[in-house]
Amino acid sequence: MAEPVRVRTDDVEEMRKQLQFNEKLKFVANKIHSANNVNEILIKLKDNILSLFDAERITIYLIDPVKKELISKYLVGTGIKEIRVPISPSSIAGYTAHAQKMVNIADVNIAADIKKIDPNLTFDGTWDKQSGYTTRQVLAAPILFENTLLGVIQLINKKTAKTFTKPDETGILSIARVLGIAFRNQAKMIRTRFDHLVSINIITDNELKSAVATAREQKKNVETILMEHYKVKKTDIGASLSQFYGCKFVEYDNKILFQKELLRGLNMAYLKNSFWVPLSSSEGKVTIIIDNPRDPKTLDIKNLIKAKQYEFQVALREDILKFLQMLETDTKETSQGAISDILADMDVKDESAMEAMAVDSAIDENAGTIVRLVNQILIDGYEKGASDIHVEPSKAKKITTVRFRIDGACINYLEIPYTHSSAVTSRIKIMSNLDISERRLPQDGKIKFIYKDKPVELRVATLPTVGGEDVVMRILASSKPMTLDALNLSDRDYKVFKEIISNPYGIILVVGPTGSGKTTTLHSALGYINTPVRKIWTAEDPVEITQEGLRQVEVKPKIEFTFAKAMRAFLRADPDVIMVGEMRDHETAAIGVEASLTGHLVLSTLHTNSAPETIVRLIDMGIDPLNFADALLGVLAQRLVRTLCKKCKEAYHPTQEEFESLATSYGKEFPELGIEYNDKLTIYKIKGCEECNLTGYKGRMGIYELLLGTKELKAVIQRRGTAEQIREQAIKDGMRTLFQDGISKVFKGYTDFKQVRSVCMNK
Repeated sequence: MAEPVRVRTDDVEEMRKQLQFNEKLKFVANKIHSANNVNEILIKLKDNILSLFDAERITIYLIDPVKKELISKYLVGTGIKEIRVPISPSSIAGYTAHAQKMVNIADVNIAADIKKIDPNLTFDGTWDKQSGYTTRQVLAAPILFENTLLGVIQLINKKTAKTFTKPDETGILSIARVLGIAFRNQAKMIRTRFDHLVSINIITDNELKSAVATAREQKKNVETILMEHYKVKKTDIGASLSQFYGCKFVEYDNKILFQKELLRGLNMAYLKNSFWVPLSSSEGKVTIIIDNPRDPKTLDIKNLIKAKQYEFQVALREDILKFLQMLETDTKETSQGAISDILADMDVKDESAMEAMAVDSAIDENAGTIVRLVNQILIDGYEKGASDIHVEPSKAKKITTVRFRIDGACINYLEIPYTHSSAVTSRIKIMSNLDISERRLPQDGKIKFIYKDKPVELRVATLPTVGGEDVVMRILASSKPMTLDALNLSDRDYKVFKEIISNPYGIILVVGPTGSGKTTTLHSALGYINTPVRKIWTAEDPVEITQEGLRQVEVKPKIEFTFAKAMRAFLRADPDVIMVGEMRDHETAAIGVEASLTGHLVLSTLHTNSAPETIVRLIDMGIDPLNFADALLGVLAQRLVRTLCKKCKEAYHPTQEEFESLATSYGKEFPELGIEYNDKLTIYKIKGCEECNLTGYKGRMGIYELLLGTKELKAVIQRRGTAEQIREQAIKDGMRTLFQDGISKVFKGYTDFKQVRSVCMNK
């Protein structure tokens, strides 16, 4: 007789738990599928899903189709707030979406455990610090439907265990599948181009119906009514249109570059009535901006503009009309003021004729052609994104060369007959309020004008040379601050920099040569800490970036209103944070150190080559090393390198010798990057295309070294250590040098070794 099968008590208990989980899962799945919209799932059903797991918290993210980010919503009172996370290893949820695989971490505070998953993966503990909550275990899974990423589900902190278990992993994958089906079904239910606004509770269904009725009565489009009557943001409408049409949403921006040759043969009145405009053509594909990508008029477009492939991007009608108006204006300006036409209008005499007359008085600086020429040079410099305009006369060559500095490199723009050099220089002097009769001494002034509704300021300097009078104009177009994320700091530098600028007092210095982006970095830091509870004063020369909430002062050395005087005034004006444009002398530096020791956060810049050299420079200026060591939070040195053109850069597999050369240049710390030579290793090189003017480079980015004011480093400063001793200690504390940061960005495909070498030394 066969023995009865014995079932262990543990197995019975496990089966019972699994059955209970399956029943709960079925109940929750039914609730999810019966939800009216995605918002209900994201907010109201979180507790139901959380009940399946023995966890403290849950976050469900959706993909934002416009910004390609993860977005989660939570209820605050009667309002709905958002959390946005980039799809990248900068967060656990972002990595889960990026890698599209489940992640189970026993303790996020152990960096080594996180790095085992991915060398670039980090945990941002900012929210924990602000809320007092402690995140330990994290279990996250991608929400997929037929291999298409729709979102991420993330559980935080297992209540009764030290880690999430295998059954938890199975459970989260099951619920992720349910959510994937639900999200896909919700997307299919979208009937109008504004349903997305209803689904995320920006407007109600009744409000949408009312807006449609009002638009019909007033003979306006629905988008206008939503923005005017219901205060719906244009970006939210854009997200809804993008989701409905399945294409990119384009908002009006006068910096968008159109290929104007595509407009040839097209009637501007027809385009305005049809609400579309051709944007660009590349490799047989034409991109069209249109108000309705599903309108039958797309067939007419394909007959008018022949191409192998068409990409339609959606925009609001009012923005399309603005684009067309901009193109119409630009066409008129170009036809009236093109450089070639202006030069053709000039009365250029030969050399013998010019010698026979008083050259300087022969050509009037106020003549129409000279005025148009100078205006066009300024406009073209601004339009092409130049930081500086150089006017360089040469007697030997009998020409005056105009060069633009773009992305840090000078390029030839124009050659003017030498006979007109004095008139051009005098015209610029008149615009700058300078003395046109003084040609033997350097002068400096400013030009201010409005272009396309934006204020533009130029800082002008004239210098007498053997070839004539040179003019250099720096363009100071008003701009908005960049976010800290956009600075492209390394993970360590980004984390540490955020920590030190969040301190209530101390001194932080950003250093580098002129034009290395120091002011941009300082304003990014101020933007991060700029809250209503803080009083922030800045002294700048000049004010290039403005921010709401800052009290910004422009120093004027000519009337002896210096940085030092501004700082003394700030200390009487109840500051929390002081930013001073530059520590040029002992007095300014001493006041800065004193202010940082008396409970203020002080940020400033210095013209030094590296972070360690900055400390030695200040001590040599007479700053007490004991006080400075106490005050120091950190020094960020930086340079700007030209970045490879994204459109044409070429990927290639480096040789073993090239790889070893880069590794050797990096130094003994190279293994910390986790980069190994194998068949899959890829870096990039320049090629050149129309987008980058055949240079292979377009745009610039920062490379950095961040010295942290640790106890060990402060001890070196207090005993007046050399720059080399300070550097060695800073590297021990985790500092990556400028050169090392540059090489790491070569491997990431942002730039090449030639550019890194051109801006910093290998040390």
